[in-house]
Amino acid sequence: MIVYTVGTFDLLHVGHLALLEYCSTLGGVVAVGVASDEVVNSYKPNVPVIPLDQRTEMLQALSCVNIVRPYHALEYVSACKELNVDIFVVGEDWGRKPHNLAVEAYLKAEGKQVIQVLYNPRTSSTRIKQNVLAQPNRARLMEQAIA
Repeated sequence: MIVYTVGTFDLLHVGHLALLEYCSTLGGVVAVGVASDEVVNSYKPNVPVIPLDQRTEMLQALSCVNIVRPYHALEYVSACKELNVDIFVVGEDWGRKPHNLAVEAYLKAEGKQVIQVLYNPRTSSTRIKQNVLAQPNRARLMEQAIA
């Protein structure tokens, strides 16, 4: 069984780990699609903080992940075909956009599953970014991070 999930995976955190570990309980191979900066910028106002090659490298280092595949277009059917995906795991904000409907239709026609999961309430990349920006000495912290 090949389990596939996709995301930005910016600022890797325990919520990401919970998702990927859950995926590993569903099948023998976990494949992860990582959105390029261009893809993320097509649906979010900001690109990721961590560059794509570093996000990919961090995911490859996880024992619960077998395949890491960056994607550069907002469509999932080609990866599902290429990987011969059995289960596609999506988040609670999946929605009914055309690219989502296309992969759902493809997987249904192939007798494959789409499983929707709730996000881990403990954290999110957005919350981490908000916390960093809320720090009272954020200007000094940002200068130190850049230096």
